[in-house]
Amino acid sequence: MSQLLWTSEEIALATGGTASDPFWVSGSISIDTRTLMPGDLFVALQDARDGHDFAEAAFKAGAAGALVSKPVSGGPAMMVDDVQVALEMMGIAARLRSGAIRTAVTGSVGKTSVKEMLARIYRAAGPAHWNVKSFNNHWGVPLTLARMPENTERAVFEIGMSTPGEIAPRSHMVRPHIGIITCIAGAHLEGLGSLEGVANEKADIFAGMEAGGTFILPADDAFLDHLSARARELCPTGNRETFGFAEDATARVTGYESNGVTSRITVEVIGQSVSVEIEAVGKHWALNVAAALLAASQTGRSLADCAEALSGYSPPPGRGTAERLPLPQGGHFTLVDDAYNANPASMRAALAALAQRPGGRRLVALGEMLEIGAQSDSEHAGLAADVVASGAEGVFLAGDKMTHLAEALPPGLQQVWAPKADELWNALLNAVRDGDVLLIKGSNASGMGRIADRLRQRSAAAGLGKMDSSAEDAAEVR
Repeated sequence: MSQLLWTSEEIALATGGTASDPFWVSGSISIDTRTLMPGDLFVALQDARDGHDFAEAAFKAGAAGALVSKPVSGGPAMMVDDVQVALEMMGIAARLRSGAIRTAVTGSVGKTSVKEMLARIYRAAGPAHWNVKSFNNHWGVPLTLARMPENTERAVFEIGMSTPGEIAPRSHMVRPHIGIITCIAGAHLEGLGSLEGVANEKADIFAGMEAGGTFILPADDAFLDHLSARARELCPTGNRETFGFAEDATARVTGYESNGVTSRITVEVIGQSVSVEIEAVGKHWALNVAAALLAASQTGRSLADCAEALSGYSPPPGRGTAERLPLPQGGHFTLVDDAYNANPASMRAALAALAQRPGGRRLVALGEMLEIGAQSDSEHAGLAADVVASGAEGVFLAGDKMTHLAEALPPGLQQVWAPKADELWNALLNAVRDGDVLLIKGSNASGMGRIADRLRQRSAAAGLGKMDSSAEDAAEVR
């Protein structure tokens, strides 16, 4: 029998709760009955919906027990005063019982990619743990900690925020030995007000750092000195290391080449050089590789072993993955799905990478960039030069904020604008043809990801007929 993750006795000790009956968690911890597996602990969080309403379904799906703050039926329950607080206490208890080397990652761009790269390297070295998807918020971080098995040797945690003051408490929860800031860019300006505000919030990842830990900073970032000062203030005994293209970076990118499908990146760390080949395109990926290699090399693995483990990496869905999809009328096109999120820096990186991809025409479908504050109009308009430089021959834009980009584009560049992402659907279908490369990108809430999903579904389906034209009528051709 595999090692138990939790017993009801251990949960009671961590949370101060009371179990209706003893139980043993042989699986993981779940907050969603749709993905719950037999042996999991169901945590009845209260968010948009009350998790207690799904406790009975969780038990029917095989839950070992449930963490609750009010009575439920169907199986053994651990009664606590507050489920969110109890989950946090379980996370801290899981951290204390494990000897894992903990890495925490944040930043305006690239944090999920660096987290996934480190997870890949750590898995190759032994028992490893990491947050799934982007579980990096007030419940995602404690949930990830509480899921961490006791025998974990290396763990990586992505820490994000949507409002000021969120990163520091999550850092204190994780207590990282290694902390990484990928970059400072114009994301969450609506809540933080300025790039300096973004830098201060991201630097709070070092608030809970273990004494003598390592903080890893972007060497080419304009806020490097500011971040260094904040890191020293928060962790005076910490060791500073850097990554980037700068000559004095601890992990220096010395080479980048791409065939438009894969990239080969060479990084030098304190005189030792290694190369990594990944299934992603764009010079910004070299920075992610350098950050991941530097952090992993701080955990006792050789740089060569880290590079070998990282080679072959491909981005998670929606983060720049490229797929060759068949067209119903015959032929294929390449879909570059980068629709998980967007801010000015990531938009420019994606457009620059598009210019490197081989194929026929280049098309771009872009949704709004959200939460970027008072500069929103100018930031959207400012993408025009990057769109032109990408070589795009057709531009599809969704959302009111994208009208500013539409107005800034050259009049001869074919473009289609629609109020909502879904209303671009038919216009895109009519435009895409054999050999095209289509980039789809936008903030998660812009809905551009749904377009990418529908394109995959259409390609996979057999015998498709014509689509309803109502959405096409809503798009405005300029």
